[in-house]
Amino acid sequence: MEVVSSSTASGLTDTEKEGNEDQHKALLWSFQEAAEKHTVQIGVSACGATAVVDVLQALGLMVAPETADHSVQTKLRRNNSPLPDYLHSRSEAGATHMQLIDGALKASGGQVMGRFFGFYPQRKVNLVPWLAHWIRHKAIPVATMNMQRGVAEGEEIPDAWHHQLIFGVAPSAVFMTNPLDVVSEEELHVRLCSESVLLIRREDVLKRITADFPLPPIDHPKDPRWKTLNVEGQVRKMIEEENCEEDHPKMTHITIPAAYSPGITLFALKDSAISQELLSAPELPLL
Repeated sequence: MEVVSSSTASGLTDTEKEGNEDQHKALLWSFQEAAEKHTVQIGVSACGATAVVDVLQALGLMVAPETADHSVQTKLRRNNSPLPDYLHSRSEAGATHMQLIDGALKASGGQVMGRFFGFYPQRKVNLVPWLAHWIRHKAIPVATMNMQRGVAEGEEIPDAWHHQLIFGVAPSAVFMTNPLDVVSEEELHVRLCSESVLLIRREDVLKRITADFPLPPIDHPKDPRWKTLNVEGQVRKMIEEENCEEDHPKMTHITIPAAYSPGITLFALKDSAISQELLSAPELPLL
């Protein structure tokens, strides 16, 4: 992805610099408005439904959090299940971008549409000006991100993907809700450009394995990625490490398929001019 810098190139007049910088600025809400209006996460794994509540609010439609969650059909982790079913539930807990699009349509009584733009494989796009264009035309962006990407060394790896509404951009910066946050364009780029996989912590795997029962098969009848990633083999290796007396580094996570696709979903009122532009916009070109 091409990263856009602020307009500091030599040779530009002040007027040209100001015009170029304006392409990098757009706000749905001021920071004070965002602090007052944004919705705190409404439930476990419900970041997608939370984003839908704020999308509809930004479009002038108020819905109860319960209505949004029911419309999105948030899926939960099955924490008390045996390991294979637990891992299956982890791979789809929360919501996909399609659930957000369907949920916004249903919760708004058919008034709101959404269009998803995938960012993996890597795309050729000037991210901040691209977002600024849509925001200025009252399209509401929601980012679907792999938060396990780009984690600084020494920091704990987050436990899930995340949906966040983007309420504004400025040169090289993106402003988001749930939580209120400012991230760099580069940081967002890393989170958006990810395979559809999820890391599961070692302790969450091992505490669901007992010596009383053999490890059951870990695959998925409808998703060959479970075999491609050799999830069962990863688990067996983790078990072997526990039984090995040698002191050597151990796996911290296993990798499983995830239902989510990284990208930006843009929402708009169905009867607005921008909705037609969204529907006709081409996919972002591959880099």
